Amino acid sequence: MNTPHITIIGAGLGGLTLARVLHIHRIPATVYEAEPAPMARAQGGMLDIHDYNGQLAIEAAGLTDEFRDIILQGRQAMRILAPDGTILLDKADGGNGGRPEVQRGDLRQILLDSLPVGAVQWGRKVVSTRSLGEGHHEVTFADGDTITTSLLVGADGAWSRVRPLLSDATPAYTGMSYVETYLFDVDTRHPAAAQAVGSGSMAAPAAGGKGIQAQREMGGTIHTYVVLREPREWFDAIDFADGAAAAARIAKEFDGWAPELTALITDGDVPPLLRPIFALPLGHKWERVPGVTLLGDAAHLLTPNGEGANSAMYDGAELAKAIAAHPCDIETALTQYEEAMFPRSAEFGSIGAELHDLDDDDAVAGLIKLYTENSN
Repeated sequence: MNTPHITIIGAGLGGLTLARVLHIHRIPATVYEAEPAPMARAQGGMLDIHDYNGQLAIEAAGLTDEFRDIILQGRQAMRILAPDGTILLDKADGGNGGRPEVQRGDLRQILLDSLPVGAVQWGRKVVSTRSLGEGHHEVTFADGDTITTSLLVGADGAWSRVRPLLSDATPAYTGMSYVETYLFDVDTRHPAAAQAVGSGSMAAPAAGGKGIQAQREMGGTIHTYVVLREPREWFDAIDFADGAAAAARIAKEFDGWAPELTALITDGDVPPLLRPIFALPLGHKWERVPGVTLLGDAAHLLTPNGEGANSAMYDGAELAKAIAAHPCDIETALTQYEEAMFPRSAEFGSIGAELHDLDDDDAVAGLIKLYTENSN
């Protein structure tokens, strides 16, 4: 075979899935990652892995048994609360839902463990990429080193250094930000908040996308996402270096809400962390450029709706399968992959989008409907 050695930028879930499925098909690939080591930073919270995309990618990667071993039982339970704490939906985890929950770090680790030694090169921060013509590209790293490749895949997230080879699009602020907090040892130290959240996930929505969302993670931890629709200047006026003051200011937006809900903000065991939400235009696409493509957030950064990680993994698996099907005709493989990925990513990106601008009653009803349908 004349399949080129494939260069993957980014060791997130999508890039690692691509590398793993390629490895199964004995197609060589190297993943270059900016982080200095696998555990250099926390890998985020819980992920619900869907049976129509994420789990299919795991199956393609031959890791179904390993995936089952990391599922957190009972975490598919879902509770929706009104601002006064009234329970509007309380759906138990019956064990037959299609969205089992896992820790992102555990999922990333089983992918890393499935790759050959040296397949991931750590501490390789990409600063630029450029075309050399005839489908070849040069990648420049922060240390000044360069490599050339005849097949470059950008799996490097929102601020991809590979994307400019294909598109002028850049992520734009959505008008929405998350403020993250954590509570630890919740059943002992924060019993009221623990009772409100329940055994899985909890959402307390209000008009215009505002609300409080929380998930029970491993080890008695609750991970909270406070959702606010405000301009970036509004958040700039908050001193997030002063954790207590920042938490109090964010909680003020929820005056009158049940104390067990606002405690998820004010009683956080770590300082609140601001995460502005950026997205690419829905339906983002590009003309075919020889020797390069994108997957995951680099291709279709979404407003959070539970599809981002699943979609990235599915992209990685589908791209690898296309390459394996056309090992001597990479352009046919890339064309096939992109023609399927563009409409698929637009469909996934639209899920739940209609809820953001509804009034209180409609937002709650829409959320209940969404979670009820997704749990069947």
